[in-house]
Amino acid sequence: MTRFTRKVTTLFCSLLCWAATAITPAIAAVDKNSEHARTTYRIYKTIVEMDSSKTSGGATPVARYLASEFRQAGFADAAIEVIPVEHTSALVVTYKGRAGSQHPPILFLGHMDVVKALASDWQRAPFTLSEDNGYFFGRGTLDNKFGVAQISGAFIALRKAGYLPDRDLIIAFSGDEESGMVSTRYLASREDLTKAAYALNTDAGGGVLSGKGKAVVYRVQAAEKTYVSFQLEVKNPGGHSSRPRSDNAIYELAAALREIQAYRFPVMTTPMTLNYLKQAGKLSGGESGETLLQFANDPTDREAADKLFNEPEYVGTTRTTCVATMLSGGHAENALPQSATATVNCRVFPGSDVEGVKASLQKAIDNQNVTITTITDYVESPVSELREDVLNAITGSVYLRYPDVPIMPYLESGGTDGMHFRRAGIPTWGISGLFLNPEDMFAHGLNERVPVAGFYDSLTHWPHIIKALAGE
Repeated sequence: MTRFTRKVTTLFCSLLCWAATAITPAIAAVDKNSEHARTTYRIYKTIVEMDSSKTSGGATPVARYLASEFRQAGFADAAIEVIPVEHTSALVVTYKGRAGSQHPPILFLGHMDVVKALASDWQRAPFTLSEDNGYFFGRGTLDNKFGVAQISGAFIALRKAGYLPDRDLIIAFSGDEESGMVSTRYLASREDLTKAAYALNTDAGGGVLSGKGKAVVYRVQAAEKTYVSFQLEVKNPGGHSSRPRSDNAIYELAAALREIQAYRFPVMTTPMTLNYLKQAGKLSGGESGETLLQFANDPTDREAADKLFNEPEYVGTTRTTCVATMLSGGHAENALPQSATATVNCRVFPGSDVEGVKASLQKAIDNQNVTITTITDYVESPVSELREDVLNAITGSVYLRYPDVPIMPYLESGGTDGMHFRRAGIPTWGISGLFLNPEDMFAHGLNERVPVAGFYDSLTHWPHIIKALAGE
């Protein structure tokens, strides 16, 4: 998960209370003593205990360790690439398919880096995989070393079983998704990787559980909003604080921020987001469900749109959003401010362009003394319409554990490596194998954790997906 936002979010609070038709697992947990389970756990423990945050040297040691695991499993040296990219490394592993196959490859995405964790703030050592009260704790246990370990374990188990896919299967792990995505950009621009039919991302999507541990929904990430930040700045000659001026830089900036707070970008929808909100409304019920259905059936309904605007869990699914996140100004307590700045972070709806958003902010502020500067690189990426064969594979895997659970493509308000692959013309879907209660979604947070049962239950996910898409 990037610095942008937590990628697995709640559907909505009322959904968690919905249990009358929630679905219980159809199969028992995978045998923890199987070779597949032991290998995946060993990989998981080892990489979680490597501090791969940017400030501690990045993901290169993780990439090298994983490369050694693939070699020991029988992958040829030529099929394993540890690629230095600036301050980190990417990892590419090719599972060769049937000779002469005309099917394009399938990519499998994940990221080996994590966000920084201050040991003094944690109840447990962040870079030690600890098991307590039914959870695995540690930085990266969820984001994204869970996905990295799961797909790596699946590749190794299939290789040892003699499985021969009908096409090449290619792991493309980035090393700085949390801090710039330089390695991601490299991977998404490699000519051999851009020939892939599509990419499956371990770092998004997944299932939602109710408080009682029953499956509520499985979500497929099929689009991401564009992440961009702007700096607002007001400059002023300043002066002595005993002689106030009417054109105070802090006051002008504050007025500009109030205009942004009041501004609403127009409602935007896609068939995917409308279907998502409609299904969410059916599952939720009550007043919240009625509003969701009202909007899904008629996006021009202003009353419904206004209600969803005030719902943090839905506003991002209905329009572009911009919010002030950082503020600074002045240089001395007894001097008038010579400058004041604020950072405004925006999540831009697919189909809108960043320059248009910037222009809308400038128009809303309506003050030429306030300059707006784009301060982040950004990537505008399209929606990946879900293919029938991919949907069938996902459905088959999910139904092994939770028959008939609703499966819903959705728009991610944050960002993942997937944005760069979509931008490169490669359809990309986030399909984590993990089902989580939203209360356990601690990516980037203190005491990050994953249920032990969820770790082992997920072991069926990627092998099933691969065989469904690349032949039994």
